[in-house]
Amino acid sequence: MSEKERKKILQIKNLDISFRTTAGLVHAIRGVDIDLYKGETVAIVGESGSGKSVTMKAAMGILASNAVVNSGTINFSYTHLKDGSPDTVDILKQNKKWIREHINGRRIAMVFQDPMTSLDPTMQIGKQVMEAMIWHYGTPKQEAWDKSVELLREVGIEEPEKRMKNYPHQLSGGMRQRIVIAIALACDPDLLICDEPTTALDVTIQARIIELIRKIQLERGISVIYITHDLGVVAKVADYVNVMYAGKIVEKGTIDEIYYDPRHPYTWGLLSAMPDLDTDDDRLYTIPGSPPNLLHEKPGDAFAPRNRYALVVDDKAQPPMFKITDTHYAATWLLDPRAPKVEMPIELKTRIERMKKEAGKYAE
Repeated sequence: MSEKERKKILQIKNLDISFRTTAGLVHAIRGVDIDLYKGETVAIVGESGSGKSVTMKAAMGILASNAVVNSGTINFSYTHLKDGSPDTVDILKQNKKWIREHINGRRIAMVFQDPMTSLDPTMQIGKQVMEAMIWHYGTPKQEAWDKSVELLREVGIEEPEKRMKNYPHQLSGGMRQRIVIAIALACDPDLLICDEPTTALDVTIQARIIELIRKIQLERGISVIYITHDLGVVAKVADYVNVMYAGKIVEKGTIDEIYYDPRHPYTWGLLSAMPDLDTDDDRLYTIPGSPPNLLHEKPGDAFAPRNRYALVVDDKAQPPMFKITDTHYAATWLLDPRAPKVEMPIELKTRIERMKKEAGKYAE
């Protein structure tokens, strides 16, 4: 699809957020840019605390009350239901009431990682699925009930009429997550944000949930943002990947560029840390050190203390985003023309070659 044919539905530009705490200001998000087009999937990858969920909560207008937006815009484009006219709004400029009425659940829906915290334990499943339709569209109760039964069937729940009368504690973890997805889809949103949607589930159920989200996306033509630390999940679902570290995007590109031609040492570390059955090494690789404390910002590259390839300049100045291709960028001084040539670790290079061969087999 050409750039003209692709329709941008979400554009986050220069987003910068701090949080007021008793210990002081925590500078959690530092100049984030993300673009999302209709029908496409973007993954945001990084360790816990890197700012993935905060960025997406800002996009939904559900930031905590102690958040301070220092700068940035979050432009969301949608179509008015009544007359079909297009509109674009900066979500950061809207009040909470407007966002609740026009955005939350209606045009942007979120699937959280723990379904038990998303579901009301005192309400029957059916009422929870129906609630958004009645609230946003004034759907008559019987129509909302029928549509909810269909939604439960669509997300793969057997005997949906019976399940409508169940309470969350009567269902398994996998079924609860399917219910959460059904609730998210109830108002036919343009954008689905999946925040670690499979973390609390066992491996076989994880695969089914990922497949389900993929299937629904293709059928409905919606856009999806995945928030995850698991690069194995990303490989199955994403068109584009944003690698996030300490509140900044340090590398972005297509799925093939990030997996087969990573350029940032942090991305090298994340890929090396993926479990691999074919490796000769009997130990799992871990990135040395810990993520920085954003309460005490230091000059230079936040990843420098953990980066064995760090240069002297990394302690003094933050690297800009260096362009590798039209779609691939990375923020590392190693890409500066003046920097010494550094190759990715040989173990990772070997692994990538294996990944390419494996992908080739499936493509045949």
